[in-house]
Amino acid sequence: MSELAASERTVVQVPSFERLFHEQRQRLFSAMWLVARDPDEAEDLTQEAFVRVWERWDRSGPPDDPEGYLFRAAMNLFLNRRRRAAMAARRRLHPVERRDHLAMVDTRDELRRALLTLTPAQRVAVVAVDVLDLPSDEAAKLLRKRPATVRVLAARARSALARELGGTDG
Repeated sequence: MSELAASERTVVQVPSFERLFHEQRQRLFSAMWLVARDPDEAEDLTQEAFVRVWERWDRSGPPDDPEGYLFRAAMNLFLNRRRRAAMAARRRLHPVERRDHLAMVDTRDELRRALLTLTPAQRVAVVAVDVLDLPSDEAAKLLRKRPATVRVLAARARSALARELGGTDG
């Protein structure tokens, strides 16, 4: 047997796209109907999967396994749609609070101005205890003061800030 005859036997017949469409359309639709449980959704998924296969086929030739590629494309489309629908539902049920960046700048500026009304010792104490969340004994070591002094300075700073920012003193 010649080499040409041997190589001709190993050539696999690749179906044309049209043939793939006619042979697999109903089968894919049935599978997508079972997955999506909606005939309209199944039809959309089937059509979109065939479009994806056609684009791939046109761009770089037929896939190695056209049927497998077709069914994977359809299933990926279904899963992506389901994910997007779930995300949309979560956004509607749990809307993300929009931040007003200008208001945040105003608030930060108001707080900065209020902090400037404190004595330097009060400012350092309230930042160490309330912002850095240090216990008074650690803040005392850091500030080289007694823990009781740090507590008193932080308490006076909180009262002054409450008055300055229009809150209650308490």
